[in-house]
Amino acid sequence: MNSFYRLLVISVFFLSLTSCHVGRFFYYNFADIKDYKKFPNQVINCDTTTYRKLPVQDEIAQKQLIQSFGEVEGLPFAKFLEEHKTVAFIILQGDRMIYEAYFNGYDATAVIPVFSVSKSYVSALVGIALEKGYFKSIEDSVTLYIPELQGKGLEKISLKNLLEMRSGLDYQENYASPFADMAKYYYGKNLRKYVTKLKTAEAPGERYEYQSVNTLLLGLALEQATGQNPAILLQNWIWKKAGMQYDASWSFDSRKHQTIKAFCCINLRATDLARFGLLYKDGGKWQENAVIPESWIRKSLEITNNSRDSGGYPYTMHWRSLPNGSFFAKGVLGQYLFVDPENDLVIVRLGKAVDGINWVEFFREISKQLE
Repeated sequence: MNSFYRLLVISVFFLSLTSCHVGRFFYYNFADIKDYKKFPNQVINCDTTTYRKLPVQDEIAQKQLIQSFGEVEGLPFAKFLEEHKTVAFIILQGDRMIYEAYFNGYDATAVIPVFSVSKSYVSALVGIALEKGYFKSIEDSVTLYIPELQGKGLEKISLKNLLEMRSGLDYQENYASPFADMAKYYYGKNLRKYVTKLKTAEAPGERYEYQSVNTLLLGLALEQATGQNPAILLQNWIWKKAGMQYDASWSFDSRKHQTIKAFCCINLRATDLARFGLLYKDGGKWQENAVIPESWIRKSLEITNNSRDSGGYPYTMHWRSLPNGSFFAKGVLGQYLFVDPENDLVIVRLGKAVDGINWVEFFREISKQLE
């Protein structure tokens, strides 16, 4: 072993001792579709009494539909999905499953982490908490709900700032560096301790910057206000009420601290993600029962400022909204929930990687063909 590699090994070993999250970053490396196995989690139970099987397009009609799409990049539709590292692809129109397919060794029962799509679930929980009176207003300071942040110069950061990713916090989202904040929060084991060290880099509300810590703070605020962590809230407020078919889970930082990683790490089946999309498409209702306030859905999807994500899409309150009324949530590795209310459409794509595809434009093309 030459001196460079000897030094590298020694450095990695030293860092693993002095900074546990750095050691875990080197061991696990980047996020992976099997990440739900890495972390302890809180189970989110479904309720079989509210489950209703969605009507399914017959096989012949499904084949005719896919044939109508033609080839994509010179490949048949299904082959294109498979070649580009898709593991699940679902299209719902109305409440009917018009296409459902799984690839690369996955099936309908496979547990798949949705990464930052989880942020949109947190947005829904905030809306419900507002309706129930746990939060007085999204203009409230986050320090009203997280006492540990009081006296640290964060009083001007509102819940709305966090939802819009305009908090002004000093935080590095970089996924590639083991020394960035993202690695610390993703692999670290004491999230409550980390947030007490937060500082602002600029005035809140001034500028959009995507920072996962904003969603973590919303999760902590929800827990403080309600007395229950976000996983239990998701179970009781949405999962059991909206006909989810399977149990899910939400990873937390460690068995000792059990702080839900609200910015990521909901682990579920693809069909239940599609059902969440149905909720938003149908104004927050499941079988005529209100689950998420319709007023919150409208408010959280409204484009009100110049916030734009890395793809140039308008960023609202933990969703991306398009001028034509469609909207989507996305996670690393190309996890997507796309909703087009005008065409009564929900699309789910889950995968092992983005693989160089502009999936949002791909969904929009499908939507146009289904008008």
